[in-house]
This record gives sequence, structure tokens and C-alpha cells, in this order.
Amino acid sequence: MSSRINIVGIGDDGLDGLTRQARTAVETAEVIIGNRVIIEGIADDSFPGIERVVADGGLDELLDALQLHADRRVVLLTGGDPLFYGIARFLADKLGKDRFDVIPHVSSMQLAFARVKESWDDAYLSNLATQSLDRVVDNIRTAERVGLFTTESISPAVVASALLDRRIDYFTAYVCENLGTPDEIVTQGDLKTIAGLDFNPLNVMVLLRKLGRADRPSEAGATRLFGNPDDAFLQSRPKRGLLTPCDVRCIALAELDLTPTSIVWDVGAGSGSLAIEAARIAHRGKVYGIEMDAEDYGLMLENAAHFDCPSLIPTHGRAPDAWADLPDPDAVFVGGTGRIVSDLVARAVSRLNPGGRIVINVSSPESLVEVQRVLEGQAMRVDVRMINIARGQYQLDRMRFEAINPTFLIVASRASDR
Repeated sequence: MSSRINIVGIGDDGLDGLTRQARTAVETAEVIIGNRVIIEGIADDSFPGIERVVADGGLDELLDALQLHADRRVVLLTGGDPLFYGIARFLADKLGKDRFDVIPHVSSMQLAFARVKESWDDAYLSNLATQSLDRVVDNIRTAERVGLFTTESISPAVVASALLDRRIDYFTAYVCENLGTPDEIVTQGDLKTIAGLDFNPLNVMVLLRKLGRADRPSEAGATRLFGNPDDAFLQSRPKRGLLTPCDVRCIALAELDLTPTSIVWDVGAGSGSLAIEAARIAHRGKVYGIEMDAEDYGLMLENAAHFDCPSLIPTHGRAPDAWADLPDPDAVFVGGTGRIVSDLVARAVSRLNPGGRIVINVSSPESLVEVQRVLEGQAMRVDVRMINIARGQYQLDRMRFEAINPTFLIVASRASDR
């Protein structure tokens, strides 16, 4: 019969930092399993008679070691809180929750934020041992506070250089080394300074956005006709998530059925991602990006200059008044929530050219029903797409999928049209 496994979190201060419950679990074990750094950090005379097993070859080796000693009292020592970017979640999937108990230690992430005296309840947190650097950098771009477990190969200097390469220079960085030990060091600096320094592998990197600094687009080289990554567009803070995601944008542009000479309205254009890509397709037509927010309108101007799309005409004002003097459109895109969306849709439909199409992006079923009712009341042919997309990412050494928020695309054209 298999015995229960105690997963015990341990800090950089080693055995001295263990709680009484954790120390008792270790003292009564028959086998201690952990990576080489943890096992070699335990003095030979600390727990005489207890077998020590180094499992440094990845998750499969760890599972083999646990299965080999399944009939003995096993303690698995792991850093910090085993349930916070730790091994417990993986073991729950593989062995079942009834096979082990968890005795957590204070996470070094908690200690790092305590050292810089910042809250971490809404911070973006990640572990570079289980996430790709590119994906982490994309998420950092629009974060206010960031906490990172770095690795020996992806050090704070590497992270800082990757951020600077993408023009993300608006963070103050703290690198917290050897937390909870007499050798604890906290280094503060801008990213350029951090990129030139070496650090102990046992560190946590904390990034704090400088007050009032807007996001900047990445400089990834040549741009696409459409479907550019979200981070290619300058976005405002704290409005993260309002930009139409790349995946949804591609489908919406396809459903707008644009030609090189199309007249297009993007109602509620924000910082202009969809309007810009529509303008690159309708390069001999006109695309009007209608936005009432002054900050977003300014960002649309900057993004338009970056993408060099002269057919885009940013239009500052509140719809429907803002489109009163605009030419009738061949295609309209509307995004948003609430009753105002259905009112705007009704007014926009009345201006559509014969054969024109309208695409509406809403996030709630209530908005979907209301917009659908308005369109059908105007004798429009309506199709609806529910878009639910998950993007792959590595966690530990396995591929998992992270879903973006589900959204609805409502596509309409005149029933008498093609």
C-alpha cells in the first residue's frame, strides 16, 4: 500500500526557517527527496538514518523516485510554497490529491514584495522555469507590478535586456537575492543598470511601472498586412484588455469583406489596432477610426504613424455625432458593451451602402441578444460567431493552454444582398 507523501516547502534559510510541523515531518521521514541544491544544503548529521535522494532530472525522474519509495514515509522538499508555481499542482494531476499533504513555507515571492514594500495581490506573477521569456515579456508590457522567479539561464540581466530590446524601459527593477538568509541583498535600478549586473541564481525579480508611463509598441521588424501581435500597438493604461485581440481581429477583418477601395468606419476604435489593419487592406479607400477618448485618440495617431497607413483618418468625437459628415460606409466595425452599442448599430446600419456589411464585437450574451434583435428588426441577415481561443504556453515542461476571454462576433448584411 502506498504511503502518503509530505511535500514540505523550505526557504533559502534552510532548516532554520522550518516551522515545527514541517521539521517534525522531516524528522519522522524515512526518505527525503529534493533537488541537488536543497539536499546538499542539509548537513550530513542533521537527520541521521534518513535516506536522501537527489531528483534533478525533471518531472519524470521525480515521479520515478516517488513511485520507487511509495511504501515508505517520504518527504519531498521543495522551495517556498509548493502550491505557488510549485510541484504540488503537477503531482495532484499525476498522483491525485489523496496521496500527499502540503506544508508550505513563506514563498520567496512574498518576501520579495515585502522587501520592496509593495502589494502583490494584483501583480503579474510568473516563473521563467515554466514560461517562455517571449510570453512573459508580452504580459509584462501592460502590467503595473511584476514578480518573476528567474533561472540560472534566464537571469535578471537577460530579462532586462529582453525588455529593453522591445522598448519596454518604463519599469524600476528590484532583484532580491538569498531572501531570508544572512546574505540577503536587494538591488534597485533601472533596466539598463540591471542588464549589466550578475546575480546569485537564488533571486526574485520585481518590476514596478514608473508613474504615468504608457505602454510602447514592440519593434519586431517588418509588420504584417493584418494580424499583427497585440504588443505591436501602443496601448493605454489602465485599460488593458480593451484592444481587440489579434485572433478576433483577424476574423472580424475577414468578415468585413474589405476591398482595396472600401470605405470603413471603426466605431470605438481605441488605440486603432483594427482600424490600422483595415486601412492596410483598404489602402486606396478610406478608414475612419472614430474614438471619443482623448488619450486613446492620441495613441491611435502614434500607432498610425508607426504603421504608415495614409488611408486611415483618425476621427475624434462621440458617435453618432462624429460620423455625421463622413461618407457612407461599405463596412462598419463596432465594439463595446451596454445599450449604447445596439443604438449605435441601428444608426450605423441606416448609413450602410448597398451590399455593405457590419461586424459587432460584444462580450456578453445580453449585448448579443440586444444587437441581434436590432439587426433582425432592420431586415438584416445575421450570423453569429462565438470565439473561444486558447493560446499554448509551457508550464513546468508540459504544454498547457491559456484561454483568452470568450467573445461574440455578430456579422450582418442586407437580406437582399449577395
